[in-house]
Amino acid sequence: MHNAFPNHLIERLESTRVVAGFSTEEVDDAVATANALYDGGIDALEVTLRTPAAIDGIRAIAEARPEMLVGVGTILTPDQVHQVKDAGAAFGVAPGLSPQVIQAARDAELPFAPGVMTPSDLTQAIELGLRFVKLFPAEAAGGKDYLNSLAAPFASYGIRYFPFGGVKNENVADYLSLPAVAAVGGTWIAPASMIAARDWAGITRRAEEARATVERLALSEVA
Repeated sequence: MHNAFPNHLIERLESTRVVAGFSTEEVDDAVATANALYDGGIDALEVTLRTPAAIDGIRAIAEARPEMLVGVGTILTPDQVHQVKDAGAAFGVAPGLSPQVIQAARDAELPFAPGVMTPSDLTQAIELGLRFVKLFPAEAAGGKDYLNSLAAPFASYGIRYFPFGGVKNENVADYLSLPAVAAVGGTWIAPASMIAARDWAGITRRAEEARATVERLALSEVA
């Protein structure tokens, strides 16, 4: 089986390093959130399928902001795979690992990363031909130290990780310092409370803070 997440997308995520996750109740708010993120230097996002407006919001963002990398999270069924593909999603992720959903993503040619948390999850992902996975929930599982321990026995497979869940500006550098981590995701940049308040300027400030953290880390690695 071929890798369900192509190298060119992994390289794009390695470049942006941070993916802003969010969900909205209104389509207009989805686009406004994307605009606020982009204005703050974050060009990759993950809209979660947790509200009735999600699919239409994904479609609206993809049309309004074609320069952004529009991902979709909480994909739980094969039907959802086809819905998000039709809406214009660039990639999809899930909180868990379902062979049926992975196959549906391959059939739909939707780049897809399942969620893993245990060595057994990761073994199954490898057996299914995957080399890019979402570690979820990252902090609850044990954070940076847990990811290191999980990844070590499987290092020869070249797995790249996308930690999500509990990641925030205070610990994002801890994750990004790990060579196996391609990018991190989290809702701290565009939390539901700020979207509900339509605090677009506040979201832009948080995006700027996240981008500054990434840039500081890049400079320290060069030094």
